[in-house]
Amino acid sequence: MGKIVTNGAMLQCSFGTTPCTLAVSDPTRAQCGNMIVATIQDNTPANIPTFGMCQSIANPQVQTATSAAMGTLTPQPCVPAITGPWAPGSAEMKVNGTPVLTNSCKCQCMWQGIISVQNPGNAAIADVK
Repeated sequence: MGKIVTNGAMLQCSFGTTPCTLAVSDPTRAQCGNMIVATIQDNTPANIPTFGMCQSIANPQVQTATSAAMGTLTPQPCVPAITGPWAPGSAEMKVNGTPVLTNSCKCQCMWQGIISVQNPGNAAIADVK
Protein backbone atom coordinates (compact mmCIF):
# COMPACT_ATOMS: atom_id res chain seq x y z
CA MET A 1 0.00 0.00 0.00
CA GLY A 2 1.05 3.56 -0.54
CA LYS A 3 -0.20 7.08 -1.04
CA ILE A 4 -1.19 8.40 -4.47
CA VAL A 5 1.55 10.61 -5.95
CA THR A 6 0.52 13.90 -7.54
CA ASN A 7 2.09 16.84 -9.33
CA GLY A 8 4.56 18.55 -7.01
CA ALA A 9 5.72 15.39 -5.21
CA MET A 10 9.30 15.49 -3.93
CA LEU A 11 11.68 12.90 -5.40
CA GLN A 12 15.23 11.87 -4.47
CA CYS A 13 17.91 9.97 -6.36
CA SER A 14 20.37 7.84 -4.40
CA PHE A 15 23.24 9.57 -6.28
CA GLY A 16 21.77 13.08 -6.52
CA THR A 17 22.72 15.95 -4.23
CA THR A 18 19.28 17.59 -3.99
CA PRO A 19 15.66 16.48 -4.24
CA CYS A 20 13.54 17.51 -7.22
CA THR A 21 9.87 18.15 -7.83
CA LEU A 22 7.82 15.79 -10.00
CA ALA A 23 6.13 17.70 -12.80
CA VAL A 24 2.85 16.28 -14.10
CA SER A 25 1.29 18.84 -16.37
CA ASP A 26 -1.43 17.06 -18.35
CA PRO A 27 -4.52 19.20 -17.60
CA THR A 28 -6.82 16.45 -18.92
CA ARG A 29 -5.49 13.91 -16.40
CA ALA A 30 -7.54 12.77 -13.43
CA GLN A 31 -7.21 14.82 -10.28
CA CYS A 32 -7.29 13.87 -6.65
CA GLY A 33 -7.66 16.59 -4.03
CA ASN A 34 -7.31 19.24 -6.78
CA MET A 35 -3.90 17.80 -7.72
CA ILE A 36 -3.03 16.09 -11.02
CA VAL A 37 -2.46 12.36 -10.41
CA ALA A 38 0.84 10.82 -11.55
CA THR A 39 1.17 7.45 -13.29
CA ILE A 40 4.06 5.01 -13.70
CA GLN A 41 4.70 6.56 -17.14
CA ASP A 42 5.62 9.96 -15.65
CA ASN A 43 9.33 9.17 -15.94
CA THR A 44 10.60 11.53 -18.66
CA PRO A 45 13.02 14.47 -18.35
CA ALA A 46 9.94 16.73 -18.45
CA ASN A 47 8.64 14.94 -15.33
CA ILE A 48 11.94 14.42 -13.49
CA PRO A 49 14.20 17.40 -14.27
CA THR A 50 17.39 17.11 -12.15
CA PHE A 51 18.76 16.16 -8.76
CA GLY A 52 21.40 18.88 -8.72
CA MET A 53 24.71 17.10 -9.07
CA CYS A 54 25.31 13.43 -9.88
CA GLN A 55 27.75 11.50 -7.67
CA SER A 56 27.62 8.16 -9.49
CA ILE A 57 30.95 6.92 -10.80
CA ALA A 58 28.92 4.97 -13.41
CA ASN A 59 28.10 8.34 -15.04
CA PRO A 60 30.78 8.98 -17.73
CA GLN A 61 30.89 12.71 -16.89
CA VAL A 62 31.53 11.99 -13.21
CA GLN A 63 34.06 9.31 -14.17
CA THR A 64 36.02 11.72 -16.40
CA ALA A 65 35.97 14.56 -13.86
CA THR A 66 36.99 12.21 -11.03
CA SER A 67 39.83 10.82 -13.12
CA ALA A 68 41.04 14.36 -13.90
CA ALA A 69 40.94 15.13 -10.15
CA MET A 70 43.33 12.22 -9.44
CA GLY A 71 40.57 9.99 -8.03
CA THR A 72 38.76 12.55 -5.91
CA LEU A 73 35.03 12.12 -6.53
CA THR A 74 33.94 15.11 -8.59
CA PRO A 75 30.16 15.34 -8.99
CA GLN A 76 28.80 16.66 -12.29
CA PRO A 77 25.43 18.15 -13.27
CA CYS A 78 22.62 15.62 -12.99
CA VAL A 79 20.72 14.76 -16.15
CA PRO A 80 18.42 11.86 -15.22
CA ALA A 81 18.44 9.02 -17.76
CA ILE A 82 15.49 6.92 -16.65
CA THR A 83 15.58 3.35 -17.97
CA GLY A 84 11.91 2.42 -17.57
CA PRO A 85 8.63 3.23 -15.87
CA TRP A 86 8.13 3.57 -12.14
CA ALA A 87 7.43 0.23 -10.45
CA PRO A 88 5.33 -1.36 -9.22
CA GLY A 89 2.45 1.15 -9.45
CA SER A 90 -1.00 0.76 -7.95
CA ALA A 91 -2.60 -2.65 -8.48
CA GLU A 92 -6.09 -1.15 -8.04
CA MET A 93 -6.11 2.38 -9.43
CA LYS A 94 -5.46 3.32 -13.05
CA VAL A 95 -5.65 6.49 -15.13
CA ASN A 96 -6.51 5.79 -18.78
CA GLY A 97 -5.40 2.18 -18.27
CA THR A 98 -2.02 3.09 -16.71
CA PRO A 99 -1.32 2.27 -13.04
CA VAL A 100 -1.26 5.24 -10.68
CA LEU A 101 2.10 6.13 -9.12
CA THR A 102 2.30 5.53 -5.37
CA ASN A 103 4.92 6.66 -2.88
CA SER A 104 6.29 3.10 -2.63
CA CYS A 105 7.30 3.10 -6.33
CA LYS A 106 10.86 3.48 -7.55
CA CYS A 107 12.54 3.95 -10.91
CA GLN A 108 16.12 3.47 -12.07
CA CYS A 109 18.55 5.91 -13.66
CA MET A 110 20.97 4.59 -16.28
CA TRP A 111 23.81 5.75 -14.01
CA GLN A 112 22.68 3.32 -11.24
CA GLY A 113 20.71 5.79 -9.16
CA ILE A 114 17.47 4.63 -7.55
CA ILE A 115 14.80 7.33 -7.63
CA SER A 116 12.20 7.27 -4.88
CA VAL A 117 9.28 9.39 -3.71
CA GLN A 118 10.13 11.34 -0.54
CA ASN A 119 6.81 13.18 -0.29
CA PRO A 120 3.77 12.24 -2.43
CA GLY A 121 2.63 15.85 -2.71
CA ASN A 122 -0.77 15.33 -1.09
CA ALA A 123 -0.70 14.43 2.59
CA ALA A 124 -4.48 14.24 2.84
CA ILE A 125 -5.09 11.50 0.25
CA ALA A 126 -5.87 7.95 1.40
CA ASP A 127 -3.75 4.84 0.92
CA VAL A 128 -4.20 2.61 -2.13
CA LYS A 129 -2.90 -0.83 -3.09
